[in-house]
Amino acid sequence: MLYPIPAVMVSCQREGEKPNIITVAWAGNVCSSPAMLSISVRKERYSYDILKETGEFVVNLTNRKLAYATDWCGVRSGKNYDKFKEMHLTPLESRFVSAPGIAESPVNIECKVRNVLELGSHDMFVAEVMGVTVDEKLLDNKGKFDLRAADLISYSHGEYFTLGEKIGKFGYSVVKKKTSKRKK
Repeated sequence: MLYPIPAVMVSCQREGEKPNIITVAWAGNVCSSPAMLSISVRKERYSYDILKETGEFVVNLTNRKLAYATDWCGVRSGKNYDKFKEMHLTPLESRFVSAPGIAESPVNIECKVRNVLELGSHDMFVAEVMGVTVDEKLLDNKGKFDLRAADLISYSHGEYFTLGEKIGKFGYSVVKKKTSKRKK
């Protein structure tokens, strides 16, 4: 019941083979220093062996424009389809891993697997973030990521949603209200 969760496309590739994309709804941050994240994948998925063998992948955040491709890549197998070709997506050369990112994604997070936890229906790939690429149009003049402009999507109980409006920021509940000073 920890919903909504991010819907991401994870790209991976064996050397000499076509790149593949798997849609993952079980992804999250696990550590800030070093920056690490996790994805959970079923052993029977086509991408599982690629992830296990190469130890590298790219988490590609998804938005409204990528919603159809996100869903399609989650219900079709890379054994039978070239997902980049079928969804008209562009492989983006990565700087730190051999797997490509997805150029149409607003954020690409390059990862190297540090640990695989065998948990049951899914194995969790715990990975260190090696590099991040962000669409520069989504950065304000101070370099801060504009979440609303990214139009990211989430997943909840079989449905996709865009993210809502900002309602506060970290620590807003304890910030003292400014009072006006009276002239004496």
